[in-house]
Amino acid sequence: MIINKISRFIAGHPKIILVFASLLLIPAVISYLSTFVNYDIMSYLPDSIESVQAEEILDKEFESAANAFLVVENMKPKDIVALKEKIADVKGVSSVIWVDEIVDISIPQSIYPEAITDIFYSTDGDATLIMIQFSQGSATTSTMDAIKEIKGLLNKQCFLSGMSAIIEDTKELTDSEAPKYIAVAIVLALIALSLTMDSWVLPLVLLVSLGYAIIYNMGTNFFMANGISYITQSIAAILQLGVTMDYSVFLMDRFNEEQKLTGDRTQAMANAISSTFVSLLGSSLTTVFGFLALCFMSLTLGFDIGIVMAKGVLLGVITVAVVLPSFMLLFYNPIYRFRHKRIIPTFDKLNEFIVCHSKTFAVIFLCLIIPAYAAKTAVPLDYNISNAMPDQLDSVQALKKLKGDFNMAMTHFVIIDNSVSSGKVSEMIAEFNETEGVSNVISLNSFVGPAISENILPDIVKDICFKNGRQLMMINSVYNTASDEANEQIDKLTSIVKKYDKNGLITGEGVMSKDLITVTDRDFRITSIISIAAIFILIAICFKSFTVPVFLVSAIELAIFLNMSVALITGANVSFIAPTVISCVQLGATVDYAILMTTRFREELHSGKSKKEAILAAANASDKSIFQSSLVFFCATFGVFVTCNIDIVKSICSMLARGAAVSGLVITIFLPALLTVFEGIISKTSLGWRKITKKKSEESE
Repeated sequence: MIINKISRFIAGHPKIILVFASLLLIPAVISYLSTFVNYDIMSYLPDSIESVQAEEILDKEFESAANAFLVVENMKPKDIVALKEKIADVKGVSSVIWVDEIVDISIPQSIYPEAITDIFYSTDGDATLIMIQFSQGSATTSTMDAIKEIKGLLNKQCFLSGMSAIIEDTKELTDSEAPKYIAVAIVLALIALSLTMDSWVLPLVLLVSLGYAIIYNMGTNFFMANGISYITQSIAAILQLGVTMDYSVFLMDRFNEEQKLTGDRTQAMANAISSTFVSLLGSSLTTVFGFLALCFMSLTLGFDIGIVMAKGVLLGVITVAVVLPSFMLLFYNPIYRFRHKRIIPTFDKLNEFIVCHSKTFAVIFLCLIIPAYAAKTAVPLDYNISNAMPDQLDSVQALKKLKGDFNMAMTHFVIIDNSVSSGKVSEMIAEFNETEGVSNVISLNSFVGPAISENILPDIVKDICFKNGRQLMMINSVYNTASDEANEQIDKLTSIVKKYDKNGLITGEGVMSKDLITVTDRDFRITSIISIAAIFILIAICFKSFTVPVFLVSAIELAIFLNMSVALITGANVSFIAPTVISCVQLGATVDYAILMTTRFREELHSGKSKKEAILAAANASDKSIFQSSLVFFCATFGVFVTCNIDIVKSICSMLARGAAVSGLVITIFLPALLTVFEGIISKTSLGWRKITKKKSEESE
């Protein structure tokens, strides 16, 4: 067989394999460093949504897809003008608007028209507002570079806010924190492996080999047309480490078994590779399908995470089968020289207790499902992107300034056709101003009045308000993004816009956040159904059974429900994307625990053991592997949780860490009871579940 020839080649030429594998790291690293990272979550919304279409118009026609607001405190007008001119010269800035574009700043502020002071000055008059527009989108390299350069022009009197500023701060924070929490995760995983393995050197070898797989994965994202999201970049390495470590342990254990039989390490490794590769590939399919379910999200962030992680699992399997054997053979002597006793608890007494009270545990399991599901669905989700950032960040502080000094917690952009008469526009603006929570409306009408004629307005102001047969207005709101009040306000404003222009559009961070709620709510249901169905079918095929997948998937689903329930009980902040990711990843990555125990249970039944003997043997043999696997997964993701300051990443890793622990506990405590109680039903609905005649001792049970 071809697999046997390849296995013998890998085992016989470890140095060649390792040199070639190391050389492949060079293009992978280069590709990784050149891969674009997208820090704008809103850019993943589907194009069919009106708010996204409006953003496209802002970008292409008004050249103002990205905006920022600069609050300046206690600065002289001439100094503000000088600062404004410097900002206008920054590459990537399309326009900068301040009061000097409309009135003569030599005139005392006290006699400015009320419409001007309402827009550009704080209620106490100590702060003023400069509006900055960028020529490209919020998350583009051009805008990020422009924001960074603008920051260099500012002093302590200046506060830069807006989605573009928040995204740039996100980039800086992610880039500075990623090396720290990856290092912490690796150290914690190393400690867990060192305690649960019988060699001090082997954990290092395993982590280094998996490091190759992680670099290969991150270096092969060049084909992603829009790059990868910063969330994917932040969690991919940790997730890949956590879910593929099992494969390394599986190969190592098989190598030790083969070595006892053959006495020759090269032959033992060849046998281990050939006998485990297909099973490793098969075992990885549940995890791969769990990740691929994310690709069916309307929010294409799911596709981003799903593809990268599914690819990472497959590359992990290949690396375990090719690179890890080379490392193990080359470092064979130190691996087996520095050995120690494994520190893994024994579960024998616990398993005996569970099996003896299997009906009780089965009833507890069934009773937990409904309340756990109800608690899971009641968990409040956070859709406000700015909440994901630490309060001490400049952009977050500036947002608070906007809200406190200018009643601007959120800004909406309204686009209508120029064919709407000026009278109708005035009526529309009046209705906007009457809407609860609206602080002011900025439009051409705002600048025009008895004191100012439209004819004397500069072209820069007119260009912002009118372009290509469309009119643009800004509505400032006192409500926080993604709040119930904000969403009700958006519904009201949208109905007003459609009343005067059926093709009119409204967008902005608040509107897109509201759309995000609608999209991800649907995505959560769809991806959960797809991941459950896919894994259900895989397990059904694997065990040739209609009922085994019911019990296995139910066990992991209960673990997912309990995981989410903890967030409700503790009041932890849960990012909107976390439940969707958890529902697929926790199911796909930890259902292997259940498959491992069930497979061993079937093997023990085939050997002629009674039901009770078989489940005890299966549980005792499987629990140590489950403990080790869940511990490593927990440590890797928990390391990110305790060190990361970005709430979206922190929330996902918190739930992944807890999910690994909860899944391990649910499988250890409840699955043996379920398999024992329902073994008769499983036997009747599964092909080849029992291959021998039942013993009399079992018949008497």
